[in-house]
Amino acid sequence: MTPRPLPKSPAPHRVVALVQPPQPTFPLACGAEVFGDHSPVIPARYTFEVCAERPGPVRSQAGYDLLVTAGLDTLEQADTVIVPGWQQPPGSEVSPATVAAVARAHRRGARVVGICVGAFVLAAAGLLDGRRAATHWARTAELAARFPRVQVDPGVLYVDHGDVATSAGSAAGVDLCLHLVRSDHGAAYAMRIARQMVMPPHREGCQLQYAELPTSGPVTDSLAPLLEWLGERLDQPVSVAEMAVRSQVSARTLTRRFTEQLGISPGRWLLDRRLAATRALLEETDLPVETIARRVGLSSAVNLRRRFHEALRTTPAAYRRTFRADETA
Repeated sequence: MTPRPLPKSPAPHRVVALVQPPQPTFPLACGAEVFGDHSPVIPARYTFEVCAERPGPVRSQAGYDLLVTAGLDTLEQADTVIVPGWQQPPGSEVSPATVAAVARAHRRGARVVGICVGAFVLAAAGLLDGRRAATHWARTAELAARFPRVQVDPGVLYVDHGDVATSAGSAAGVDLCLHLVRSDHGAAYAMRIARQMVMPPHREGCQLQYAELPTSGPVTDSLAPLLEWLGERLDQPVSVAEMAVRSQVSARTLTRRFTEQLGISPGRWLLDRRLAATRALLEETDLPVETIARRVGLSSAVNLRRRFHEALRTTPAAYRRTFRADETA
């Protein structure tokens, strides 16, 4: 989707996570690790805080309490509100006070993000009506049944509408948070955070929540060795047939594995990696577009501009002006 850099501000972007007992710790950690303090290694562009409807000890699913001192009024100053999971019994209603606070924050202009089953809180606030949304695959049927106006997508990792975003379960929360950082501050800044977290290259939201188990064949069906090999050769033309030879399977089998494990074709995956590399080079270097095109395997400036515009709805020059200015702000 088209990058939406945040308005320039002397203060860091304020991210507030709304927790509630029993709070799942992993979805909360997704937001804290991505938006938390990485200094002095990475310049701080976000602050991360936690609030609760009832401040005080908040029971977690990990067997310890979180001491939360801030209440719902903290959401009134948030730039982004994160709901990191919602582990109430099926059929439980979201607290009216929480629903009202989340809805007010959204009306005021805050971005609201539901990680995993945090999507239930956004749906209760009416923020997902008529929109696609993601949640953990095990709860998609329940979300669709309880909120029929929500277009639940059971397969994707995350869905971002700009003002509202939702993710699937577990590690998909990290994928969504890093995607939001890329939208805010560009691919290079997000890559620095990912490297600090020792995270692999990002996954697009359209990729599947989980890999389908192969009906036959050994564990060597994994695409990981091929993806690593491709990532080291972005400057070289590589066809699907060459990928298949490398993997010692037919082109048809390779395409099926990509679809099953990643939800996209081999060509689409490779193009996404090349565009990610393009974005980083535009942000971090003054290289001409023609040179960048050769480095990322897109052959020419004309082809790069066309592919870039199709994917991001902007030009390489405009993208560079936006994020290089953001870097020096």
